[in-house]
Amino acid sequence: MARADHVAWLEALSPWPAEFGLDRMRRLLADLGDPQRAYPAIHVVGTNGKGSTTLMTAALLRDQGLAVGATISPHVLGWPERIQVDGVHADLEAALARVRPHAERHGATQFEVVTAAAFAEFAERGVDVAVVEAGLGGRHDATNVVDAPVVVLTNVARDHTEVLGDTREQIAAEKLAVVTPGAIVVLGEPEWEEPARANGAGRVELVSRSNLALAVAAAEAFLGRVVDPRPAEELRLPGRLEHRSEHPLEIWDGAHNIAGVGYLLPRLPDRRFTIVASILRDKNVDAMLRALAAVGDALVATESSNARAVPAGDLARLGEPHFGHVEAVEDPGRARDRGRELAGADGALLVTGSTYLLADLSQRAYDVPRP
Repeated sequence: MARADHVAWLEALSPWPAEFGLDRMRRLLADLGDPQRAYPAIHVVGTNGKGSTTLMTAALLRDQGLAVGATISPHVLGWPERIQVDGVHADLEAALARVRPHAERHGATQFEVVTAAAFAEFAERGVDVAVVEAGLGGRHDATNVVDAPVVVLTNVARDHTEVLGDTREQIAAEKLAVVTPGAIVVLGEPEWEEPARANGAGRVELVSRSNLALAVAAAEAFLGRVVDPRPAEELRLPGRLEHRSEHPLEIWDGAHNIAGVGYLLPRLPDRRFTIVASILRDKNVDAMLRALAAVGDALVATESSNARAVPAGDLARLGEPHFGHVEAVEDPGRARDRGRELAGADGALLVTGSTYLLADLSQRAYDVPRP
């Protein structure tokens, strides 16, 4: 199917700004009538688990009878996944058409455009609340323009250090900069309680690091009452420990850094996996491969369409010290086919290392029937 005009325009935009800051985003939203002021928001920041926590929180609020907008990034199934109203993907073409003339005038980036389109869509649809996943960091992130009486910090790990800082403390400071005076801050890690209060938190709630616990606490903090956790427990999210088939057992997970891999591994079935992986070059590639080798004997190295992806051949060479069998297959679809072949019908396949890899596979309709 040919890409629609506005989506093609979006994909041609730069994903990274020349310099980080909120001025361009504020000018764009002002042209749109500041739609982000039409509703309160729950702002979700952190290194890992933001997307799952965002969508779980939205599900809990919907179950309580609210009209809920949610925006996440990156996507697995396609760009429309990034803008959801009441659990349904928005009409992306219409949402982009609404913001495109203003975005072109201001030279907005890809993420700024999608974020502005989400905010405008939520205002148009009259949502009661928006659950907003931050992109990179927090302080200068395009999402840091919302009225957020509740902020969730899922966890903090060393990632994007070239932008956010070298230490967890520096990274946490960038993420907690989104806290507005008096906001309720939900934390999955207790060491950030004092920094949250220093940034103006009116109340801090400490919960376990599980995405479910964070989502329940966020929904309850916003509503001021207890919620039923079942709508979040029953939510099945693409690219998060997603079972794609049984013969072979095939699992997709967008673990994109060493902390994400550390979360993933103990939650996998007790099997030996063939690993199909693409990893971005700004990650701790060797540590990720070494960790994945704990559950896998064979690696099929590939590369996503993201410009920061490690070339398949280079990734294979980095994997050779850790895996008994290593192959490089540049094309993600062919790499997945090869992984399934190596695993065999009775084996197990893990596709991981980058959400962009999962998105490439999904969008190219490289699929098998689900069980």
